[in-house]
Amino acid sequence: MRTFTMDDAIQFARRAHEGQLDKSGRPYIAHPLRVMGSVRGDHERMTAVLHDVVEDTAATLDDLTAAGCPAEVLAAVAAISQAPDEPQARYLDRVLANPIALAVKRADIADNMSSDRMGRLDASTQQRLRTKYEAALRQLNGQPGPS
Repeated sequence: MRTFTMDDAIQFARRAHEGQLDKSGRPYIAHPLRVMGSVRGDHERMTAVLHDVVEDTAATLDDLTAAGCPAEVLAAVAAISQAPDEPQARYLDRVLANPIALAVKRADIADNMSSDRMGRLDASTQQRLRTKYEAALRQLNGQPGPS
């Protein structure tokens, strides 16, 4: 069987996110590609470019398995994919338990909070997302929430 490559991961993500736009109307694929560029190592980079495919597209972990995705990447994508109606704290605990998912989630939040992305949103959306991402970072960093 052929080895799943970085290019395979990128092409899988491109196909899965085809036609999707982010909150500001830009092609969604740019976000996972930026996240991929901010982490190191093949497994982190593959996870980064694939980090939203299970959560936000019709693609499944079975599809990634069939494509030959490495087990470490599958586990990290599973950890970083929040299930519908899953409590945020439980989701972030799962991310914390997987070092690859944790590195990618931190890079994901950093990209989501970038001035380029935030600056394209209305003030109320910016505030809502900032609050969400700051709370997530506190949990991922083992810090208590605000009292």
